[in-house]
Amino acid sequence: MAAHRSGPLKQQNKAHKGGRHRGRGSAQRDGKGRLAPKTLSKKVRKELSRVDQRHRASQLRKQKKEAVLAEKRQLGSKDGPPHQVLVVPLHNRISLPEAFRLLQDTDSGIVHLNELGSTHSFMLLCPRLKHRWFFTSARPGDLHTVLDMAKVADTILFLLDPLEGWDSTGNYCLSYLFAQGLPTYTLAVQGVSGLPLKKQIDARKKLSKVMEKRFPDDKLFLLDTQQEAGMLLRQLANQKQRHLAFRDRRAYLFAHAADFVPNEENNLVGTLKISGYVRGQTLNVNSLLHIIGHGDFQMKQIDAPLDPFPLNPRVIKSQKDPGMEMEICATDAVADMEEDLKVLMKADPDRQESLQTEAVPDPMEGEQTWPTEEELSEANGWYWQILKESSKVVKKVPKGTSSYQAEWILDEDHESGGEEDEYDDTEHEDFMEEESQDESSEEEEEEECETMTIGESVRDDLYDEKVDEEAEEKMLEKYKQERLEEMFPDEVDTPRDMAARIRFQKYRGLKSFRTSPWDPKENLPPDYARIFQFQNFTNTRKSIFKEIEEKEVEGAEAGWYVTLHISEVPVSVVEYFRQGAPLIAFSLLPHEQKMSVLNMVVRRDPGNTEPVKAKEELIFHCGFRRFRASPLFSQHTAADKHKFQRFLTADVALVVTVYAPITFPPASVLLFKEKSNGMHNLIATGHLLSVDPDRMVIKRVVLSGHPFKIFTKMAVVRYMFFNREDVLWFKPVELRTKWGRRGHIKEPLGTHGHMKCSFDGKLKSQDTVLMNLYKRVFPKWTYDPYVPEPVPWVKSEISSIVPEVGME
Repeated sequence: MAAHRSGPLKQQNKAHKGGRHRGRGSAQRDGKGRLAPKTLSKKVRKELSRVDQRHRASQLRKQKKEAVLAEKRQLGSKDGPPHQVLVVPLHNRISLPEAFRLLQDTDSGIVHLNELGSTHSFMLLCPRLKHRWFFTSARPGDLHTVLDMAKVADTILFLLDPLEGWDSTGNYCLSYLFAQGLPTYTLAVQGVSGLPLKKQIDARKKLSKVMEKRFPDDKLFLLDTQQEAGMLLRQLANQKQRHLAFRDRRAYLFAHAADFVPNEENNLVGTLKISGYVRGQTLNVNSLLHIIGHGDFQMKQIDAPLDPFPLNPRVIKSQKDPGMEMEICATDAVADMEEDLKVLMKADPDRQESLQTEAVPDPMEGEQTWPTEEELSEANGWYWQILKESSKVVKKVPKGTSSYQAEWILDEDHESGGEEDEYDDTEHEDFMEEESQDESSEEEEEEECETMTIGESVRDDLYDEKVDEEAEEKMLEKYKQERLEEMFPDEVDTPRDMAARIRFQKYRGLKSFRTSPWDPKENLPPDYARIFQFQNFTNTRKSIFKEIEEKEVEGAEAGWYVTLHISEVPVSVVEYFRQGAPLIAFSLLPHEQKMSVLNMVVRRDPGNTEPVKAKEELIFHCGFRRFRASPLFSQHTAADKHKFQRFLTADVALVVTVYAPITFPPASVLLFKEKSNGMHNLIATGHLLSVDPDRMVIKRVVLSGHPFKIFTKMAVVRYMFFNREDVLWFKPVELRTKWGRRGHIKEPLGTHGHMKCSFDGKLKSQDTVLMNLYKRVFPKWTYDPYVPEPVPWVKSEISSIVPEVGME
């Protein structure tokens, strides 16, 4: 008997799908032989128990605590560099010699005095505390000295006045120190014990209120007796250290001694020998060295003499003549240094970094054949022929309509009118009548007023003698330009003596500033052939920093007292040191001697209100470098194009673009402007953003016109251009209005620059028609690494920076 077989028309029901509720057996059958994707793409995570997790967390805490304690013990110990303390008095009533006298307590340690010009410094060795300090000082008016010493100081000791805290010079000093980045700091008050007992409590309350602005949660220490000085030294020794990122990844050295050996060929250039303690990272002889304020140099060799300030010196006791024995010990130490002088490393010419700062441009690169005059004339004629053909439009018009009337016919429903109006003479006459009436009324008011003679004071004449009229005129013109830029951003008057297509030939129109494409390699200036560019700056920076942390470098380790032999140094460097100025050297990371385009994010300093125009020469303090350059200002956005700013605006973060040597962020940035009297004004502060020549700064120019005749969606616009050819040239560019309308040019009318325009809605009579044009701008190559010393700040000069309230 044959089995029944269903035919082709049998109903087929859907199979049941278990979905997420299906059984374990069906899931195993479906996934038979498959592996979970997690086991293929990610590492197997070992899940720790709660006890193991707590144990691991305690181990991490213990490691971090040990690292902090090791760092604290090394600083100022016998194996580490001395604890360098910068003493800054913030008020002119503070006595710096008195503070140094209290700190130079012979009962607690041994003092080695060292006076170099105006900079007083001394080394304090304290075997009882197992610590050694190197104290230096700087007046807040000496701008470069304070900033340079703060770059290498482990701790800054601020001395405050008991009544006022700090004066205007001290406040200005704190502004640029906070902007550069403060290391560990301590606050001490001098002169409290000299006040009556009743006034001491009031003085402390007032001082605490003053300190809330700058130091809200910091403790004050007294510095009037030797006992208080001892407590201050203990605080300096046990204080937790704050890190400055730009110096922790580099080796740096503060020169305690310097010697100069001139070359045989040229006495003005020679080998500079500087001695000091290595700090930060290990110093390699093949790396380059940057001496702040003087430039980049190569090293010949590194010597390792004996430490001149050991924590436990060898002392020979004598009962007859202790002074004679001390001299013998000193001469023995010098003799031992000369005998034990050993060379740590000598430079290898094959592995030494090059001093090349600029790339050598190839004049044949990107060469192309320039078109001949015949080809240019042929292309020009072809262009005008296309414009004429494109301007001819076929329309249906009533019989008897002239060609001029046909131009104004839009469609069958709309009617437009008449002839092109010229300027209305009656309106001009009415305007002249109103003007004459205003003049007559002004004359009547002058007749009604009385005249009085007011005596002039003698001080007014003396005041006028100090005023520079030319500088006042220039400053007034800058204020006017800044005010116009705020009222009418980027608006420019179309020139009448030059064709607009020639004046704005480097500009282009964009459909959208945000989304329209722009090639960053297009039309680059010749200066771009001299700079270096990274294929990927972020990856290069990460790899260099990772190499610093993981790879062991041969050279002088941190804490060693060494002598560096620096080649090809001008004699002015050692003269600068002998005058009392600090000599500070930083080692450079790979590529940091090469020129590129630096972008820095800055904000306007609230204490400065003078207008700062783009491409003005400013003084930069970027990380450990100091140089002069003419920057560009642009908006700080996340887009690929950034709009150029003509002035450094307040309360907005802007990006400053300059040609400068490569510096790897993080690094602080300070912008100063040099006055006519040689002083430097702080105008902006910020940080280094990136090293990117492809960051596009786009300058916008806005041409404005006024609607002359307005129809439904059509209008006649004038005063944007002044000849017919310019209208045809800029015809493809989109128009916009201040009230949000968008449109385009239909055709020119007449020969005086009038044009018929179409918009997406009806215009208002008070609206303004605008055309945006764009071009890419580049900074000027005005980089100068040599910045002259500024004139020290005076209290009266600083008070003149702050504008008086209520004055216009």
